[in-house]
Amino acid sequence: MTAPDDGRPGPARPAGAAAGAAPDTDFRGPFDATRAATAVLDADGVVIGWGAAAQRLLGHEPGDVLGRPVGSLVVDRAGVYQAAADLPGAARARRQVLHMRHRDGRIVRVVAATLPLAHGEAGPARLLAVADADETEHWEALQAMLRGLATQSPVGLAIYDTDLRVVWTNSALYREMGTSQYAGLGPDDMVASGQVLSAGYPPTLEETMRRVLATGEAVIELHYRGRPPVDPDHDHVWSCSYYRLSDADGTHLGVCEETVDITDRYLAKQRLDLLVRAGGTVGTSLDMSRTARELSAVAVPRFADGVTVDLVDAVLRGDAPVSGTTGAARLVRVWSAPPGTAPPGTAPPGTAPPGTGATAAGAGGAPDTGPAGAASPAAPAGPEGRAGPDAAERPAAGAARPGSAPEYVPYPADAPQARCLATGRPVLGGGPAAATLAVPLRTDGAPLGVVTFHRRGRAAPFDTDDLPVADELVARTAVSIDNARRFTREHSAALALQHSLLPRNLPSLTAVDFAHRYLPADGKSGVGGDWFDVVTLSGARVGLVVGDVVGHGLGAAATMGRLRTSVRVLARQDLAPDELLTRLDDLITQAADEEAATPGSAAGAPPHAPAHAPGDIPDDQAVGATCLYAVYDPATGLCRMARAGHPAPAVLDASRGTVTVPDVPAGPPLGLGGLPFESTELHLPEGSLIALFTDGLVRGRARDPEGGLDDLSALLADHRDRPLPELCDRAVTALIPGPVEDDAALLLVRTRLLPPGRVARWDLGTGPEEAGRARALAARRIAAWGLDELAFTTEIVVSELVTNALRYASGPVQLRLIHDRTLICEVSDTGHTAPHLRRAAMDDEGGRGLFLVAQMTQHWGTRYTATGKTIWAEQALPPP
Repeated sequence: MTAPDDGRPGPARPAGAAAGAAPDTDFRGPFDATRAATAVLDADGVVIGWGAAAQRLLGHEPGDVLGRPVGSLVVDRAGVYQAAADLPGAARARRQVLHMRHRDGRIVRVVAATLPLAHGEAGPARLLAVADADETEHWEALQAMLRGLATQSPVGLAIYDTDLRVVWTNSALYREMGTSQYAGLGPDDMVASGQVLSAGYPPTLEETMRRVLATGEAVIELHYRGRPPVDPDHDHVWSCSYYRLSDADGTHLGVCEETVDITDRYLAKQRLDLLVRAGGTVGTSLDMSRTARELSAVAVPRFADGVTVDLVDAVLRGDAPVSGTTGAARLVRVWSAPPGTAPPGTAPPGTAPPGTGATAAGAGGAPDTGPAGAASPAAPAGPEGRAGPDAAERPAAGAARPGSAPEYVPYPADAPQARCLATGRPVLGGGPAAATLAVPLRTDGAPLGVVTFHRRGRAAPFDTDDLPVADELVARTAVSIDNARRFTREHSAALALQHSLLPRNLPSLTAVDFAHRYLPADGKSGVGGDWFDVVTLSGARVGLVVGDVVGHGLGAAATMGRLRTSVRVLARQDLAPDELLTRLDDLITQAADEEAATPGSAAGAPPHAPAHAPGDIPDDQAVGATCLYAVYDPATGLCRMARAGHPAPAVLDASRGTVTVPDVPAGPPLGLGGLPFESTELHLPEGSLIALFTDGLVRGRARDPEGGLDDLSALLADHRDRPLPELCDRAVTALIPGPVEDDAALLLVRTRLLPPGRVARWDLGTGPEEAGRARALAARRIAAWGLDELAFTTEIVVSELVTNALRYASGPVQLRLIHDRTLICEVSDTGHTAPHLRRAAMDDEGGRGLFLVAQMTQHWGTRYTATGKTIWAEQALPPP
């Protein structure tokens, strides 16, 4: 008889039923009744039944083995072909490895198992099941793996039915979740406060698993956070994977869930991501307040619920921190966010305290030019300050708001912040819960301030694992704040230098009314080199100057001071505008060449190396500077101007009310050489308005210079009757509504004419009697002006100057008296020889005239004109 085995292979598992399994894999065991090779033995071990599977395994036909002892098919060991008398192990061995002879003579290694069938002496006694040993051992290894997953694996396993209710969990899940009974629970019911963390997935696990059940597409490493029953006070994070389960016929049975607690790894990755984000976010500007805000944006809410940043007051001023001064250091709050995190008694959270300048201008450093909504202050105004509606809202970087002082934050000696500063190490505070972590801001061992991290309402307080992260965050912040401090120091020094070099107390003049505004740059580039000046000249004239130095910083400010001084010296020589620029250009070129030619100098070549190649521009910030110089004469209403690469002024004609830009030839910037400088002469009606400015006023981020000039011209025309200070403020407010990247200077000048009765002019002949006539004319005019106290001195001055002109010059001579803020006496002739002041010896017959003039007047000098020269002298008016 044959065993009940049809020999057909079992049904194949559907594709995708198990990872790594081929579509036609047979998952039945080797000893499955439908697969095992079987033989029926009687009590004597004689084969009385032979199955088809046995025939396939060993190759023997039933007729070849029926009636034979089974031992005839068994060999003792591989390679020995003796037939064994009895079945090895007989009835005592339930299962053993045998070597059996195949019909073709080869030895087959098999696993044999016997099953008693009856206890009688006749008939079937035992059932012998035989399977290939290699296949059996492989299958048993798989069974061991399954037992390990169920009882020993650290990976939590749960099987859900098609209704997504738990039907089985392994031991790891019990250890991880607790000994609660989970059968019948849904996937979102096993933990409290569950939340899917991975992006791109449904908000609940049940929705995710239904998608897996419907599509068969597995989900790998979905991150899920919740609080398990064994630890209900702390969040845990699991990495979850899901795949569909199907039977051999392809029927869907449910979903298998694999979970691994990755809380520690997840937190470590979060900390690393936090530091990476801090590296790209913290310290993007040279503004201390913005740096503190950036630290808060990185730390909240991932690392803490709130952050406060307190800086040493000296740091806000740009002073270098000093080691060992933590006890005496005063702290100023520069940032506290979000609401509810500030310690009791400190500044309101979420804001920078009044007086720190942090809210409006940042706590030191470059003003904030960040995203919309952030404060973007302008820098402080020039000598007269910046007026206008927004002046109070844009204080200097790091300065206190007008009318308020910095608000200091006192900490008791036992507070975490005080202990942190005293020890220089992080301090955990808030009792056993450790809800506060204070970390010192330090650079080179010196204190900059302290950062306090707060946690409110969290189950996990700060612990030692958080210290390295906090240290790294604060260390990066400290570097940025120290850089901002250094910038604040340099910026403040440059501002102080620049303000000291700009005109402070300009004189009151009869020739013009004027007002001016100066705004340093707000950006990281720092203070620039824009300047302006008003210079009193002989003959009641006035010199108007505006210029711009290339670059920013201390060097630009120092160069600006050098150029301004040079212009004032040259202007005092009564040079024409084009000649003054030519002299200034020569000075700059000569200085730059000397500097570049000096081996080992800052701008020069190294020793034994060429100074610079032909055509190279010397490394001097004065090279490339621009300048406009104008001279206005109130006696004639004439204004002559020339420019070196500088924008031409806007001129409002008072008689017509129109604004024009005069065609002043644009010479090259200073120090570059090339084209000559040319001047233009304008006749200005009384009350005309001249606007001299630097390009920072009309050039903006979204505006070209011509558009800015059009806006300035329209504003001057619309408000020409306004007082000049108010007009300055309106212009600055309209043209520079926000932070400026470049310095801006504006000088508004309204012209006047001297009344005709204040100027007297006479043409004199060439005879010697003209000196006496000149004295008489001058005496009568002095009397008419009511200046009798100056009559004697004026007659002597007129006599000496006219006599010199008649004696040493040729051609007509002109005498002019001007009654201005001083009494001015001018004698003009056609000669070009300059008079020379000398001390006459006791036996000299002459040479004392100019000496007397110099002693009896305040100032005297010579200026050259196109037709000759003019010698002038000024006397102070008697007190009224």
